[in-house]
Amino acid sequence: MKWLNEPRTWSETADGLVLRTDPKTDFWRITHDGGVRDNGHFYYETVEGDFGAEVFLEGDFSDLYDQAGLMFRLDEKNWMKCGIEYFEGQPCRSVVVTRDFSDWSIMPPRGGNRLWIRAMRAGQTVEVSISDNGEDYSIFRQAYLSDSGPLQIGYMAASPAGEGFEARFHDFRIG
Repeated sequence: MKWLNEPRTWSETADGLVLRTDPKTDFWRITHDGGVRDNGHFYYETVEGDFGAEVFLEGDFSDLYDQAGLMFRLDEKNWMKCGIEYFEGQPCRSVVVTRDFSDWSIMPPRGGNRLWIRAMRAGQTVEVSISDNGEDYSIFRQAYLSDSGPLQIGYMAASPAGEGFEARFHDFRIG
């Protein structure tokens, strides 16, 4: 796996990865404030064709927009991130799809600061399902991303407004 914007503090574990986000990091493009930010942490591998991916994540979210999850990325203008984002004092479920401009889908928390994610790429479509117990999944988002070859897929975390937090990723699988 490779880093895009390696954090200062991170380590691989027997079943995943632990990292502490650097302050003032994010992935976001243009929408709302006109800014472009592409300095969040992304630990990925490149996969071709259709595939599925799973991960269990948990974090010590505490500051506005603290976030961790999976990211699918073609390039800096075309990507999707899905997971937990801290908003209005709660660890909400969140998906951002970016194709030149970022959009944001968010839902209230159900399972606190931990989440299981399953995502599939089929052609140009990426579909994300989430679970709060690792057994019962529901579709959260389906979006067009890209049908132009390989995608990078992996762990994503960022702290746009805060001083950083610890995120833990377990049992990441691609198949």
